[in-house]
Amino acid sequence: MKHLKSLTYLAFSVSMLSACTKTDNPIPDPPPPSPTDTVVTGSLTTNKTLTADKKWILKGYVYVTNGVTLTIEPGTTVMSDVTDKGALCIERGGKIMAEGTAEKPIVFTSGKAVGSRAPGDWGGIVLLGRARTNRSSTPVIEGGLDRPYGGTDDADNSGVMKYVRIEYAGIAAFANSEINALTLGAVGSGTTLEYIQTAYANDDAYEFFGGKVNAKHLVAAYTADDDYDFDFGFTGKIQYAVALRDPAFVDPGDAGNGIESDNDGSGTAALPYTRPVLSNFTFVGPNNAPGTAANHNFNARFRRASRFAVGNTIMMGYMDAGLSQESDSTGQAFASGLSVFSNNIVHAVANPYWIPSSSGTPTIKPEILSIAGMQTLAEAAGSIVYPSAADIKLKAPFNLTAPDLTPDAGSPALTGAAYTGDFADAFFTSGTYKGAIGSTNWLNGWTRFFANGQ
Repeated sequence: MKHLKSLTYLAFSVSMLSACTKTDNPIPDPPPPSPTDTVVTGSLTTNKTLTADKKWILKGYVYVTNGVTLTIEPGTTVMSDVTDKGALCIERGGKIMAEGTAEKPIVFTSGKAVGSRAPGDWGGIVLLGRARTNRSSTPVIEGGLDRPYGGTDDADNSGVMKYVRIEYAGIAAFANSEINALTLGAVGSGTTLEYIQTAYANDDAYEFFGGKVNAKHLVAAYTADDDYDFDFGFTGKIQYAVALRDPAFVDPGDAGNGIESDNDGSGTAALPYTRPVLSNFTFVGPNNAPGTAANHNFNARFRRASRFAVGNTIMMGYMDAGLSQESDSTGQAFASGLSVFSNNIVHAVANPYWIPSSSGTPTIKPEILSIAGMQTLAEAAGSIVYPSAADIKLKAPFNLTAPDLTPDAGSPALTGAAYTGDFADAFFTSGTYKGAIGSTNWLNGWTRFFANGQ
């Protein structure tokens, strides 16, 4: 502001001088702002606000450094540079304040024209915090970002993301090192994550590497790989979340799951154990629709010593299995009550409950847990298998451009939810219905469901 006043004063002074000397050459108007004023690149070392009156371009990897806050106004659109694909990384100690509204969501999307957009057009958003992981040394986030995350502050605050859409994100820096639509590395419980939608992510929709952040009202629409991926000791809570699959779209080199969860890549007993606490999810798989691509896989895949608590959830339409457990340690935790699967509605095209095998040998020793034993324990905790997705009676779960996950009259999802044990925590809002949506459809108004490319 002081700079602007100085320029104004200078222009006035020059004008007056010109008038006194009777010069016939008027002072030209200042040039309009350069379009590059909306380009964001490199490391931000001072606070910055992205305003809704411009379209902002992320050019390459953009870092919000320690002590810096990036504020994004409601209704702002942020696109990626087409050639130098963008990504936004909030480093440890940095903050993002992206608080949209239902009427004015904040949108991160491809910089390409509508009709030619594609998954992987840009990187995605990465939040890094100082909460705990189960790594013995400070890890560095994947995806070529080369930034550390983790610490000892489980209440760390990385800011607010609310009413935000993330479209066409997900690029691989190199093999097995990707940027997801929203990557969360050791993010603490002081961070607010509410009403966030990803769409057509080329890797995972949400991946949590350790941390203790909690979230409500998340949507993963049409993801290539996993919708919700947990690793490195994540122990947060999530309520009211949706996963929808596009039958024609899945990672051809991997397997797309609703949930994939590991304690770590080697299945060690490192502490804290990965143990997400998840309530009121609605998962909608391809349900063997015509043209379903190969590699659509499991609804919930817990492996490599991961633990879990899943309750009041609808699982329907996944091709290979509903609940899959894949290591002795994971199976032992479930058999002994350290993992919980309660009051869920379960349907799958092939197997509602499953333990895969390797060379014909189950990946969990039968004396620890069998498929039948898994189902017995789940049903003792109130979970029910339905032979058909239609039996669950949601209004329009398989409509890709206008999904409606509201329970229809007579749906078993309308009653039977329970909030005890892990789900008695004050974070969880109690109610009677199972799944993400009851009588009020919170998806209306701020989400966008569309065909690939739009």
